[in-house]
Amino acid sequence: MMRRLVLGFCLMSATMLSPPAFAADSVPLQIIVSKDRQSLTVYEGETVVARSRISSGKAGHDTPTGIFSILEKRKYHESNIYSNAPMPFMQRITWSGIALHEGNVPNYPASHGCVRLPSGFATKLYGLTERGAHVIVTDADVVPQRIEDVVLFSPRKPLPAGALMTDVDLRTASIKASPKKPVEVAMNVAPANPNRATDALPTQPDDLEEAQTHALRILITRRTDRETLMDAQKLLEEMGFETGGSDGYVGPLTRSAVAGFKRWKGLKQTGPMISGEFIDALYASAGQPKPPAGQIMVRQNFEPLFEAPVGIKAPEVALGTHLFTVDKIDRSIESADWHAVTLPNVLSDATMKRLGITVAADAKLPGAAKAALDRIEISQDVRDRIETLMADGTSVTINDESLGPETGKGTDFVTLTKSSKTEMVAVQDIGSTPAAEPRAKRSVIRYQGGVGLY
Repeated sequence: MMRRLVLGFCLMSATMLSPPAFAADSVPLQIIVSKDRQSLTVYEGETVVARSRISSGKAGHDTPTGIFSILEKRKYHESNIYSNAPMPFMQRITWSGIALHEGNVPNYPASHGCVRLPSGFATKLYGLTERGAHVIVTDADVVPQRIEDVVLFSPRKPLPAGALMTDVDLRTASIKASPKKPVEVAMNVAPANPNRATDALPTQPDDLEEAQTHALRILITRRTDRETLMDAQKLLEEMGFETGGSDGYVGPLTRSAVAGFKRWKGLKQTGPMISGEFIDALYASAGQPKPPAGQIMVRQNFEPLFEAPVGIKAPEVALGTHLFTVDKIDRSIESADWHAVTLPNVLSDATMKRLGITVAADAKLPGAAKAALDRIEISQDVRDRIETLMADGTSVTINDESLGPETGKGTDFVTLTKSSKTEMVAVQDIGSTPAAEPRAKRSVIRYQGGVGLY
């Protein structure tokens, strides 16, 4: 009761309450920025905690729209590109230079891409948030809605004390046996299957308790050439070819392995390296079914955890862009509260053709988020792992375009959205990105609008 009275008091002023009032609770908060309304709203579930006016990017420097997370917080920061302009209480949401920070807030968009906040509000919002908190930027305002669906994950009951067994595939390279001394293990061993998530769960309650203190970030999307290549590399390795690892990157070893397999099967060496003919022959030789149309990826603490294929019913229909967040997890009764937000996102004709989409998504349709969920088919081993590890603040993003240019090392899954089929604008990278992942050779970040940090 007292907590709700405090929340109610927050609504009386854009300057909110003092930071310590929320610091003790550590509840997951969600920040929604509306460019049309030039407003920012903080939610706990569907409850409004606070609101403030803001100033987003002016013409030619549009603030990008989409699903972001707070990546970095600094009480004092200076612009990398705008004459060292001061940006107190900076909360970065992209490594290319977009942030929430204190600044001049007229009654119109005036920034170079960032979201400016009034001074008092910027200070107090800084005290409320933690790294990883979701920030949604849209044109029209959106509101989180309570949602229930069997596809959404439910927390598992607390695990018993003592060592635990798992059903993950054994890694045969680490087990050496001989006819005189066979190896006996107390596990259910399944044949190697590239469609399973094979990373092991923590096997001690203490390990699990630690893992369950950090929210998961989950992306459900369509498979791309990256996932196709990762699975091809895994199958080639199982057949004895050396690919250098199943990382989704084409290197000399992978090229040599693919060429060797094609020679073995009498396939033509010209044309695309990963052709439909090659994939068909590879899965037939491995005795494995080809993977479904979707992929689920999981991160924790801004680091990749695992990923696996998932099914998508009616893949010719766009999934749309949705964010689902969970709180009030109670493992004793395996319950949790989920909330959903659907964002408008227009796919270009070229993107729809590349993804095999013939029917566009309509974010305005009632129940759009639930309809997208109901088309996803997740294997039990993937569900088991997520439901064992999930914590308050865990989120699921559904989109059609997989990993975007802002997703990389030191980020959650960043989804950029577009309100119309306009050309993406090339934007100079400000050089604040941490050490890039192997393929992330980006001197240019592409999204709709301009860079900020001012």
